[in-house]
Amino acid sequence: MRILLFFLLVVFMSCSSEKTIELPEIKQATITEVIDVSAAYLFYDETKPDSIELNRKNLISTTNWLVNVDKRLTLNQAVPKIKFIQEKKRNSSHKNEAAKNYFTCHDLSQNNLGFIEFTDVHYYLDEKPNAEIEIIIEALDKITIKKNNDVDIFFKTNFKTLEKDLASIYPHETISVTLSFKKSMTFQQYITIKSKLEELDNSKILVDTNEFIY
Repeated sequence: MRILLFFLLVVFMSCSSEKTIELPEIKQATITEVIDVSAAYLFYDETKPDSIELNRKNLISTTNWLVNVDKRLTLNQAVPKIKFIQEKKRNSSHKNEAAKNYFTCHDLSQNNLGFIEFTDVHYYLDEKPNAEIEIIIEALDKITIKKNNDVDIFFKTNFKTLEKDLASIYPHETISVTLSFKKSMTFQQYITIKSKLEELDNSKILVDTNEFIY
């Protein structure tokens, strides 16, 4: 099935006026197979005023959706289009509650397709979260843990020490965190971070499904 999906992706690219997508790369996907799918494509197009083109003609609301986003796009460019198709599915009268949404990636460990689910993610542009602990992500090595109370407290960290640093704040509790991403971040950077987040111990760290793009 994975080989078939890869073949279909290549055929779509080659038959669409020579448009291609550079998929974001991840070291190793936790999801490597999705069946009953339809696809949307977010192309990087320098000829467009906002450098992005969305093709969603083949989306079927009752299927699992594979959203193929060019890794060169920024979150500021891609997220409004992603929100648009998410709302189309959520508001469809023919939707399948069991159907999921996935970002398609290039899994380097198998040189094939991998997938990151984002079904329940809600994106908020230029809004601030009302969260006890906010993780502000500018890059893998530039992360701020913001603890909101009477006086905001900030901890500088990176992904190598993020879990340890969170545990130092709440050593005996399950920690609920909200993510904020810099809007100038490329989709490649975003997917790398999303892949890294899957490695966190989710029995101790609960990542909120609301994500804020600032």
